Amino acid sequence: MKIGIVLVLLMLVGCTTASDQAGEHSKARASAKVHTELAGMYYERTQLLIALGEIELALQTDPNYAPAYSMRGLIRMALREYQDADADFQRSLHLDKNDSETQNNYGWFLCQRGKEKESIAYFLAALSNPLYGTPERAFMNAGLCSKKAGNNQGAVEYLQHALQLQADLPQALLAMAELSFMDGEYVTAKQYWNKFSEKSDALTAEQLWLAVRIERKSGDHNAESSYGMQLRKRFPDARETKLLLYGE
Repeated sequence: MKIGIVLVLLMLVGCTTASDQAGEHSKARASAKVHTELAGMYYERTQLLIALGEIELALQTDPNYAPAYSMRGLIRMALREYQDADADFQRSLHLDKNDSETQNNYGWFLCQRGKEKESIAYFLAALSNPLYGTPERAFMNAGLCSKKAGNNQGAVEYLQHALQLQADLPQALLAMAELSFMDGEYVTAKQYWNKFSEKSDALTAEQLWLAVRIERKSGDHNAESSYGMQLRKRFPDARETKLLLYGE
């Protein structure tokens, strides 16, 4: 009888210990999640060192929290610590190979490091997950990187998918304006440009020069003159201004 009681007590102790461990792990994971989300907020504000500090707190709490490594990869990418960023993305995917956000982030990293063709596989992997919350981003990134790789047809297909999911993506609209202009589809280029310009407050010299050429080909001389004036006034020493003044 006493032996039975002892066994029952040991089982209860074991259950309690396992329950306590599960509870501690749950708390650690929740804390890591909060710190990673805070890091993301600081990253968006380009407060990179503060963001990095939040990630360190996240990983101190839970060293196996995959999204924290992915977020640190983005931060290190912004800090131009490319080797460390690559290691972080790979560590994140090692911990969770099916994390679509990390697949998208790593694809973008590879694209920016001159590995555009290799990046596409990661965007497609992200898109293969039906639960991925922001597929328009992966489609847009696949389009931008295909364009960068010189695959204009693939770029158009990916970008159109992105815009079907979210019609006001500025980068996708701009890229479609550029691609349409390159294909000689000037009316379509102007349509995409107008949608893009509605979403953009501060146009760059390169963007203004594109607008000048689109309006010139479209035959809208007033708009061409307006964009040309903005280019000369805001960017007098830019390469695009010299092209405007002295010809392509």
